[in-house]
Amino acid sequence: MSFLTNATDVAIEEDLKQFLIILLVALSAAILPKIFTVLRQVPYTLLLVIVGLGLALVDVRLLNLSPGLILMVFLPPLLFEAAWNTRWSEFRREMLPSGLYAVGGVILSIAAVGWALHRFAGVPWMTALLVGACLSATDSAAVLGLFREVGAGQRLTTLLEGESLLNDGASIVAFGVLVELAMDPQPFQLSTTILRFFVVTGIGIGIGGLIGICVALLTQRYDLDWVEQSLTLVTAYGTYLLVEELGGSGVIGVVTAGLVIGNFSVQMGVEPTKRSTMTEFWEFAIFFVNSILFLLLGDQIHLNKLVQNIDTTSIAIAAIVGSRAVAVYGFSSLTNWLAKTGIPWREQTVLWWTGLRGSVSISLALRHSRYGSRAGRNYRQLLWRRLVYPASSGTNNKITPAKT
Repeated sequence: MSFLTNATDVAIEEDLKQFLIILLVALSAAILPKIFTVLRQVPYTLLLVIVGLGLALVDVRLLNLSPGLILMVFLPPLLFEAAWNTRWSEFRREMLPSGLYAVGGVILSIAAVGWALHRFAGVPWMTALLVGACLSATDSAAVLGLFREVGAGQRLTTLLEGESLLNDGASIVAFGVLVELAMDPQPFQLSTTILRFFVVTGIGIGIGGLIGICVALLTQRYDLDWVEQSLTLVTAYGTYLLVEELGGSGVIGVVTAGLVIGNFSVQMGVEPTKRSTMTEFWEFAIFFVNSILFLLLGDQIHLNKLVQNIDTTSIAIAAIVGSRAVAVYGFSSLTNWLAKTGIPWREQTVLWWTGLRGSVSISLALRHSRYGSRAGRNYRQLLWRRLVYPASSGTNNKITPAKT
């Protein structure tokens, strides 16, 4: 017997059923290593992707993974938790190499992938560069989880965390610049692009820092664990949405807020039990988000298209691996020489193979393809102008449908 009488209630019921199915499949994958010992050496996130790929093989699609779902639902808690767990003293010490890996690595990745696809696959320059921008965003979630399991050194973890915190913002902004150039070709001006980058970054840092300070002061004043946990969760999502609405980078805003809250509380002397309770809450939240996200990432793969484009895919992978090697070894040598950072070759090699691509790359690719039709061209142009170029969006925010 059902008391649901209108279409909205029925839609909510169907969404809830779909969500429960996804969660049930993800949790079932989590217990597989307990049943099959051979799977105990497989990282949990990789296992989820394999399970999702298995579902894709039999053409079972759990959910249409949209760019908004990744950027607004999955990404904020992942970014906030990573920033909250990052100690400022360690991050500051490794900021130079991490920053070069992130920003310089994005530029090298875009250039390498773009050149390789254009040279060996005949892909037009702009399309090739856009693919390179999509693939420039690294995803350290799986690697950091593996680092914790094997007990990797603190410095290696800090370098990877620092790169990941800075990389997402740089790759999203770079992708937005290329989309703007593709939709409205104009002479490229480096000074204007750099200025716009600092505007977007400045808004994210300013708003995120202000929110972080306010939340940190509240959590220090009142010792209510559940309220504090809920408040940090609201902060992760609220900061992202607010900064995006104001024309800044929501990614940078969330990272800044997480850094301020995590480190400001520690500096003021939070009790160990309180910190432990917050850590347990965020570990559960990240487990929950990653369980759904990596399962859906595997489930989105279309194997027939993958096989058809295996040559182009192989070229892109080779370019990514090669550019990653140049970025890590090159920038490490530079910082070792200039700043005496002393990053050994063994750690550089580990960092080379930790440049995985994940949720942000998928989101950027989906976002570009979703508005690829002629009818959606005006909407896409306005969207990216507001996201990346808030200063130049002007007052004319009306979307005019394209004639078909």
